[in-house]
Amino acid sequence: MSRAKGNIAEDSACDYLTAHGYQIIERNFYAKTGEIDIIVSRDEVLHFVEVKSGNSFEPVYNITPGKLRKIIKTAQFYMKKNGIDPVFSIDAIIVSNGEIEFLENVTL
Repeated sequence: MSRAKGNIAEDSACDYLTAHGYQIIERNFYAKTGEIDIIVSRDEVLHFVEVKSGNSFEPVYNITPGKLRKIIKTAQFYMKKNGIDPVFSIDAIIVSNGEIEFLENVTL
């Protein structure tokens, strides 16, 4: 997928999250351990959100165990860098065929 299509999916995800009461903290946080697409907060919980999109397949299958390990390491780095120890969740937003599905706590 092109970066432009990825940005459109991330913009849609941000719109969805803010409409559902989440506060956007940061987008596209990069570290040598990986990238987190969106970091949001709601009800004193920090959410690290991976955005996947596509129309001809199930984008959720691109969230592999290896990808999850990178996201978790990057989330841990983010919290350590910022000196915070919040309750947190690793989540995913799937954008497919104009629909948005929010999957909370995908590490369970």
